[in-house]
Order: sequence, then structure tokens, then C-alpha cells
Amino acid sequence: MRKVASGLRRWRQVPKSSQPSRIRPWKKDERGLPIPHVNVLVRDTHVCRLQDHYNTSLRDDLMYMTYVHESKARPPPRQIRLTYDPEDPYSKYRNNPVVGGSQIGKKPAPISTCENVVKLEKICLHTMEKNALSNRSNLLGLLMAFRALSGETKHGGGWKSSNGVELVRGRKNVSGWVRPGLPIGAKVELKGEKMYEFLGSLVQFVLPRLREFDGIILPPASANLQTPAGVSGVVSMGLPPEAMSFFPQIEVNPDAYPRMYGMHIHFVTNAEGAGAQNKARALLSGFQLPFTRR
Repeated sequence: MRKVASGLRRWRQVPKSSQPSRIRPWKKDERGLPIPHVNVLVRDTHVCRLQDHYNTSLRDDLMYMTYVHESKARPPPRQIRLTYDPEDPYSKYRNNPVVGGSQIGKKPAPISTCENVVKLEKICLHTMEKNALSNRSNLLGLLMAFRALSGETKHGGGWKSSNGVELVRGRKNVSGWVRPGLPIGAKVELKGEKMYEFLGSLVQFVLPRLREFDGIILPPASANLQTPAGVSGVVSMGLPPEAMSFFPQIEVNPDAYPRMYGMHIHFVTNAEGAGAQNKARALLSGFQLPFTRR
């Protein structure tokens, strides 16, 4: 030991160990960034106010408002006959819908339980940029604005299900105006905490500052709700371009964007069957989203 200590003081260096190093070098991706050995997931750092409001009070209220008591078991669904005989060789390969038209709008609601209370699943934002038809670089400002609003990036935080801000491309040729595969807009899906943060910013900062916005327009009281849209549980609304400048993420530096963009917002819930639209509206009204009827 004395010889080793004197050798270290003399040469001022640590002798090399004969054992191989256990530190593995990190692999790198195509961008040259190191890939960690474990899956790193970024989770919530605090309790979301709107999410906590839903779990503590709004969910119980919705259960009370939308509960339908059924004392007996439901009968099996009625088998509706087809228009043509499926065994007939002359109509075997013909389109064979059921008699009476589509039955999507007549789909019954699921049995009311504490597990299928209506809740918000995701919020979809999308918009179209007409100037991108002539120059694709006009989409850069739109992509920057959507990324600032949503905070979403592709596989951000280690979540493989996050697609971030996506380009919307044309699907078919529209009289020489839109060509298949041509980027014409952008879309993004918000889930979890970011979904509630966007909803809170929309209700608290944007909608109260819009001059000519009284609320989401409701259909007339005599409107038929037995339609595919009436049983989908999706509530949609639109915002003008000047509304984007009211979001705190954009208002802090509006000069960073070439102009403001309008957008369509779709609130997707888990409600389905008859009365799904009314359940979805009751949920959004609990988040202080206004509704009005002309």
C-alpha cells in the first residue's frame, strides 16, 4: 500500500485497471442525439385544475343528470331484414342495405353505469391555409402557431402515441385547385393534461374577449337528433383569425407569426347512442363553455 501511494504521489496519476469499463456508450439516432438506455416518459408535474374539477364534482353531477334507470334487462336487438335475398345468385354481389335506411341514428345509448359517465377524450384542431397551394412555405407560420398552442411534438416526452402537429394533404383532385398529396393545412390532437390546459385558455382568455360570440349555436328544438351526427358525441365550433391572438401562448409574442389563423375545434367525448349530443353539451357547459340558440 505504501508503494502504491508513493507511486501515485510521484507520477500523479491513477494506475489503469485491468477490469473492463461497465459504462456502455450511448447509441445515437439519425440526428446525432444520444438515445438513453431506458424509456424516459414525461408525466404530469402538477394537478390540472379542470381535470380535478371533473373528477371531484362535475362527474357526479353528470351521472345524476344523464342516468336512465332500467329495471329489466334489455331485449336482444331486432334483426332487420335486408333489401335483397343474400342467397339469390342475381343479387349476391349487389349492395344490400337493410330495409328502412341507415340505422346509425337509431343506435340506443349504452346502459348507464358509473364507468361510462360522459367524459372528454380529446380535442382536435385543424385549419386550412389557401396560400399554401401556391407556396408551401406559407405553412410554416401555421405550424409554429399550432405547436405553440398545443405544446405537442412528435413522440414528445417519450410518448409514442403523440403525433404532434401533422400536415393535412389533399386526397383527390378538385378541378385543378387541390391535387392529391399537396399539403394544404395542419391538424393536431390534444389529450390528457394539455387538452384541459387548452380548454381552460379557451374559456378564460379567448371567448370572453370575442365581441360577437354569444356561444356555440344550438340546433332548433324541433331538430331531429336521430342522425349520425346526433349519436356521435362530438361538439364542433369555429374561431375567427383574430381569436388566435388572444391565446396567452400567442399573445406573448404575436410578431413571431406572419398572421393569425382561424381554426375548427372538435370536442370528442365518449358519449354514443341516442342522446349523445345532449350529454356532450352538458359536459362542455360544466367547463363554462357557453351555448346559445337563435
